[in-house]
Amino acid sequence: MFNIIIAGLTSLLTDISTEMIYPLLPLFLTTTLGATPDIVGIIEGLAESMASLLKVFSGTISDRLGRRKPLAVAGYGMAAVGKVLLALAGSWGMVLAGRLVDRFGKGIRTAPRDAIIAESASDSGRGRAFGLHRLFDTVGAAIGVALAYFFLTNYEGDYRPVFIASIVPAVLGVAILFLLREKGEGQGSDRRQLSFDWRCLDPRLRAFLMVTFLFTLGNSSNQFLLLRAQNLGFDSATVVLLYLVYNLTYALISYPAGRLSDRIGRRPLLVLGYAAYGIVYLGFALASQQSTLWWLFAAYGLYIGVTEGVEKALVADIAPAGQKATLIGLHATLVGIGLLPASAFAGLLWDLFGPAAPFYFGAATGLGASFGLWWILRVQPASQTKESGT
Repeated sequence: MFNIIIAGLTSLLTDISTEMIYPLLPLFLTTTLGATPDIVGIIEGLAESMASLLKVFSGTISDRLGRRKPLAVAGYGMAAVGKVLLALAGSWGMVLAGRLVDRFGKGIRTAPRDAIIAESASDSGRGRAFGLHRLFDTVGAAIGVALAYFFLTNYEGDYRPVFIASIVPAVLGVAILFLLREKGEGQGSDRRQLSFDWRCLDPRLRAFLMVTFLFTLGNSSNQFLLLRAQNLGFDSATVVLLYLVYNLTYALISYPAGRLSDRIGRRPLLVLGYAAYGIVYLGFALASQQSTLWWLFAAYGLYIGVTEGVEKALVADIAPAGQKATLIGLHATLVGIGLLPASAFAGLLWDLFGPAAPFYFGAATGLGASFGLWWILRVQPASQTKESGT
């Protein structure tokens, strides 16, 4: 539990830092720097794809070394460096550099950190552990968004003070992570057990990874949600409040969803979560009144809260011993491979067919993923069957 709390506090502080600036970036890019929606999509797609591509490699290195902490510390340190670059940005190219450095750090840290969480929890409590970490993470995000709103309204739309202030919690998060206790569960393992072979994976895990990859092709950057709000007439400060509603909902649902998945299994929550995503994106496509977006952002937070930690718990349930970091990283990598084309395609759809077009496409992929998960997860992992009594 100690490691889960420390990882949670680090994520809380880092997310305060990140979410102070994330909802402002599309507004900063389009209104201050003159970038177009397709540039926003390319920046976010490149940054997030690079982060996710690195996760499987950092996870594999972590499993082979039997060490998690050094990679986690290095990754969170790079997040702080990325914030410095954003504070100095005077063009969209500099914003791209800052986002790439920040996401490079995320790519290095995520799989080792999640492996620590999985190894620090019992088999019957893995959903709760990831749910608790998501709770810390999202409370930090909500605080960060609230601070963004404070700075934005008190500095009359000047984004620079927000970017500078975001450096402080990023540095504090790295400092706290040094308290982490290395588990070292991979040390002394037979290296033959660590060789990765896609064909030898549990068929459910292979199918799950493929479905989440296909879903990601329609799951563009969250920044398009913020641009949609701006498109419907919200000013910059209110866009930030909408994003706060999303994060508060996410924070409230994450831990209960993790606990519930330990009791009833991962499948029902994931199926319902992806169906909720499809319905929410359909709502964003059809929305014509500002009042509708408050409900849609809350519902989007529900989808994330129900699925994100539960997905990681599912992968950890099925992953072979000694390869948890590798496969948690592989899951994130496959998701990330789709982020660049998804965000770039969303920007292209927006430019060619209007703001509703990328959301219609996302709705179709979300509902398709829900059906796919319902089908491939018909048989639960053995550990879950024992735990839930089914």
